Amino acid sequence: MKELLAARDTVNVWMERYGVRFGVYKNGVFNEQLFPFDSIPRKIPADEWAMLEKGLIQRVTALNMFLYDIYHEKHIVNDGIVPKEFTYESKGYMPDCDGITPLKNVYAHIAGIDLVQDKDGRWLVLEDNLRIPSGASYPMIARKVTRKASPQTFRDNLVADNRNYGDMLREMMDYINDGKGINVIFTPGRYNSAFFEHSYLAEKTGAVLAFPGDLVVEDSMVYYIGINKRKHRVGAIYRRVSDEYMDPLAFEPSSLLGVPNLMEAYRAGNVGVINAFGNGVADDKGIYYFVPKMISYYLHEEPILANAPTYLPFFKEDFDYIITNIKKLVIKDVAEAGGYGVMFGRDMSPERLEEVKKLIVQDPRRWIAQEVVDFIDLDIIDENGCPSPRKCDLRAFVVTGKETKVWKSGLTRFSRDPHSFVVNSSQGGGFKDTWVMEK
Repeated sequence: MKELLAARDTVNVWMERYGVRFGVYKNGVFNEQLFPFDSIPRKIPADEWAMLEKGLIQRVTALNMFLYDIYHEKHIVNDGIVPKEFTYESKGYMPDCDGITPLKNVYAHIAGIDLVQDKDGRWLVLEDNLRIPSGASYPMIARKVTRKASPQTFRDNLVADNRNYGDMLREMMDYINDGKGINVIFTPGRYNSAFFEHSYLAEKTGAVLAFPGDLVVEDSMVYYIGINKRKHRVGAIYRRVSDEYMDPLAFEPSSLLGVPNLMEAYRAGNVGVINAFGNGVADDKGIYYFVPKMISYYLHEEPILANAPTYLPFFKEDFDYIITNIKKLVIKDVAEAGGYGVMFGRDMSPERLEEVKKLIVQDPRRWIAQEVVDFIDLDIIDENGCPSPRKCDLRAFVVTGKETKVWKSGLTRFSRDPHSFVVNSSQGGGFKDTWVMEK
């Protein structure tokens, strides 16, 4: 245990030096904080990973098919698998994307799929993150520093090497780019919560880190203007800015971050945007309910990975169940992320429960409810230097270019509060390395 404690402290010191921080806006104030690392790794056996890999590829393949369908022929809604009104009322649905086919027909180039493992060992999907999922850089840098601090660790354990994530992204961007120009990672800037990741991934992929004002559109083509004022044609943009702020002429007119006329270049097929515009419709926590049905509908296969038991108040039967059993359920706002908008019925007063019931009655499309999954605890080293169990999830990263591949690593997040099920970094959680074992 002393060795693990020493390794944890060494890695956290080095990550502080590298500037590995996570920024959080709260009450109008931007605060940067260390994303705490725990040195006890999560280990996933090779055979278990093989099942996860197959299930994740299946799920992301179906989600990409759904996104193409929903912006083109709309078979899945016309056939009644996903209700029309439910789809088009999603805040993530973008009518301006109707009829547009992204380069190489890929929508979700990078998917962050959040999973938990229950006490019976079953892996369940909690969320599909298909807009701008973050977090891959943290296990990358932690593994790098751990190799320096304790090189023997990886000589003594058969762990899959996770240093290839940058190569996976570069290969995907090159495939989407198809020789049209350079690759850029577009960041909103220094005060974004994941700015470290933007700069780190630019380094690892060989892409240019572009800031607001660096990109211009001329004749429906995108150019990067460097410090020498020379123009370079851009073929692929890995954006770390939300859809609505990416083009002030097409979406939010007050945006100072975006690239005027970017949508024009995108529509013309002259630039790849990673992830595609309009992905938010499949990122919606309400649409998540239908993903197992998507898999059956598009792939004619049984889902390998199950959803957590979920109820939609949009449906009368589910609505009645939620209202009757709200005290034992988790209520989630479908438009929120980062652990916000999550309410545990068991933690609410009778008065608050009644307020939430009224909110559900007023706008059933806004909410989902889930059974509380008693997912497994993994030991961390607590502030006293002792092993202590905490709730942990796993964000797996799935990259789609010419092929769909799962990175043999992932972001294992844990709650630092021993009584909490919320593990998000924005809620004060920490992370640990994820070891995919080779045997």
